[in-house]
Parts: sequence; structure tokens; C-alpha cells
Amino acid sequence: MKTELEDRTKEFGIRIVRLIRTFPKTVDGIEVGRQLLRSGTSIGANYREANRAESKSDFIHKVGIAEKEASETVYWLEICEAAPLGDANEVRALLKEAGELLAIVTTIGRKAKGKTRRLASVAILFTTLAISLFSLSRFPAFRF
Repeated sequence: MKTELEDRTKEFGIRIVRLIRTFPKTVDGIEVGRQLLRSGTSIGANYREANRAESKSDFIHKVGIAEKEASETVYWLEICEAAPLGDANEVRALLKEAGELLAIVTTIGRKAKGKTRRLASVAILFTTLAISLFSLSRFPAFRF
């Protein structure tokens, strides 16, 4: 799945580059194209970095950035659809793919955060229990 999603996000980025090449060389075409190029190609770059993260928190952080970039890409593609900019069929197809990528990276991030939260909850529980036992052991009537 890891390399499959890396390949999918890379192909998505290539399709974004090709779409932007068709935009008119007007102020709106250039500016929307620039924004779409940055966010659309950043999804794959950040997901690839996440897979090479140095820690769990680093992974979560980088997947979070990929999620934000995917959401921004959906926004810019919605602008392209409404404006209109680029080939309408390709914009719709890319919008669908961007939505799917957003759902995937959001799920990956939530699952990674969930595991971290569960471990933190268990650690807090045991720490609290240990402190309670230590505190109670100071009183002779409560010795175990």
C-alpha cells in the first residue's frame, strides 16, 4: 500500500502539471495554476517524506501536511471547475482523485494518531496508578 500510494500521488502530480500547461497565460490562469501546482504536487512529496519519517510523531506531522495539501488541491480544482480553467473533463477527474487522496491520507493520519493516543492513555493510567500507590504507601494504615 505504501509504495502504491506513493505511485498514485506521483501520477496525480504529473496530471496536475499537464493540466496547468493548458491554462491560459492570463493573470488568473497563471496564479491559479501556480497555487494548484504547489498543492497538487506537494501531496505526494509529503506522503513520501512521511514514509521515511524518523519517528511516529514525525510521520503524523508529515501525513498531516499531505492532508492539508490535498484539501487545498480540492479547493483549487473547484475553482478551476467553476471559473472554468483547463479541460473540464480532466478537472472533474482530478477533482475526484483529489477527493479520494484526501480521504486516504486523512484515514492514515487518524489511524496513526489513534494508536498514539491509546498508548498515551495507557501510560497516563499507569502513571496515575503508580503515583496513587506511592502516595498511599506513605500512610501506615494503607500499606500493601
